[in-house]
Amino acid sequence: MSIPPDAPLVETTALRRQRLHWLGGLATAARGRQRLAAICICLSGALLIGQAAAIAWLIQAVLVDHRPLAEATPVLLGLLAVLGIRTLLGSATQAAAGDVADAARLALRERVYQRLLGRGPLWLRQQRTGELGELMLAHADAIENYYSGYQPVRIEVVVVPLLIAIAVAWTDWVIALILLFTAPLVPFFMMLVGWGAEAAGRAQLGELARMSGHFADRIKGLGLLRLYGRGEAELDGVASAAEGVRERTLKVLQIAFLSSTVLEFFASVSVAMVALYLGLSYLGLMSLHAQVPTLGVGLFCLLLAPEFYAPLRRLAAHYHDRANALAAAAEVERLLGELPAAAAAAAGVDDAPPATARAPELLELHAPPVVVRDVSLRPLGAHHDVVQHLSFQVEPGQRVALVGPSGSGKSTLLEALAGWLPPREGSIVLRPGLDVGYAGQRPYLFHGTIADNLRLAAPGATDAHLRAVAEAAQVMRFAAALPQGLDTVIGERGFGLSGGEARRIGLARLLLRDPQLLLLDEPTAFLDPDTEADLLRTLAAFARGRSVVIATHSETAMRWADTRLTLTAGGARLASEVTP
Repeated sequence: MSIPPDAPLVETTALRRQRLHWLGGLATAARGRQRLAAICICLSGALLIGQAAAIAWLIQAVLVDHRPLAEATPVLLGLLAVLGIRTLLGSATQAAAGDVADAARLALRERVYQRLLGRGPLWLRQQRTGELGELMLAHADAIENYYSGYQPVRIEVVVVPLLIAIAVAWTDWVIALILLFTAPLVPFFMMLVGWGAEAAGRAQLGELARMSGHFADRIKGLGLLRLYGRGEAELDGVASAAEGVRERTLKVLQIAFLSSTVLEFFASVSVAMVALYLGLSYLGLMSLHAQVPTLGVGLFCLLLAPEFYAPLRRLAAHYHDRANALAAAAEVERLLGELPAAAAAAAGVDDAPPATARAPELLELHAPPVVVRDVSLRPLGAHHDVVQHLSFQVEPGQRVALVGPSGSGKSTLLEALAGWLPPREGSIVLRPGLDVGYAGQRPYLFHGTIADNLRLAAPGATDAHLRAVAEAAQVMRFAAALPQGLDTVIGERGFGLSGGEARRIGLARLLLRDPQLLLLDEPTAFLDPDTEADLLRTLAAFARGRSVVIATHSETAMRWADTRLTLTAGGARLASEVTP
């Protein structure tokens, strides 16, 4: 199910069930560890009955029957063995549940990342990166206790209380009835509190994502804020966002503490009813049996009574983890528009065999690299087309210059040729197997050395190859003057470089990838005539045999191309003219 990112989600049982199913799918890779955790926690609960029986027998034998210690020694050793085994089972449960939680967090991050890749760079430009970053940080951490705490206890609460009820009924059916009739009180109030906890948890995660987005945006624009004297004023905005997170977090804690108090009260009252019945029976004030139960029987039932409610109390405590996990799933759905499925499921090929690579046919090898037929393009968020009914084709080895005033759709057309923007009408057909490379006006440069940023295109490139493409893109023209050359560290988004230098690094990165079709957006902007001439000369040598589509305002670059495609704005319509 896909929904708009900003649309409010109506909470329904079906929607909650769908999110729980999605959460369950995150742990698919750790099904074996999940079963191991369930088996260990159930075995530990079953051994608890033997532990209570051994303690009750020892007290009855030593204090009431006055049996010799030699008879009690085997039972005592068995009790110690049961305690040791239960300790090992508890450690195994925690280790296995922790592995399941780690696998689920990794699966969530992988699915979110794959979904963001599928959305494409144009969609990402419209989002707040701080909010999206929280999907793989706080939201992934929010589901940890759901797998390490709630899911094992959910299995325990089905098996262990049933075994205890059977064991107690075997010795005293009245106490078993007390346990069975008081047990539903705990899950009933647990569900009531859980609904409020889920809403509070979702509000808290949403507020945290908004604060992260707000803070990340302000960090990116810190220089501009200081330039216009808004630095101090933005501190109030950050403080307001942090106050919102604090209030939402305290509401979650308030519900958690209140619910724990209520649930502990009902569990304690239930255990007190068992103790009261046994006390009245021993005093002779209440007797529903022909014979008063022995001290050992009463102690056995009294030891198991708290343990009967213990899984229910643990489930109630971890029910908040379930609410937090559902809240995290709801936030993922809100920000991405849908819950991201696994890669194979999203592609609709759950168990399909992998497709084998097909060699291009002879006709495909000689087909034009790009054929554009009657295409109309509309940028994301725009209300009208910037390119209408455009048709042309790019031949092998052809250099096409996109010419036109600003706003005529040159960059939009390059983004469509790169596959980022689907045409609103018409079609763009690329030759099968064609490798396309795109160098935009604002290449993203990461914090690190210039060489590190270049190697994003080819991590295994040699230093000689790296220097060759840097020479071709005229990067060495300014890098040679730097203290460490290509090993000079630059800031995020190219901090420390001019706009022209950043574009040349982006172009060198594209050349290192060695694509068959080069899409270049204003590669010679901000360059002096000599640098521009050298860049176009080396680019012509590199692009020999390759197709190039270059958007430009430079007359030199227009003459460098052998074909010119002119886009002229005419209101909402654009005309194109191809001239050799």
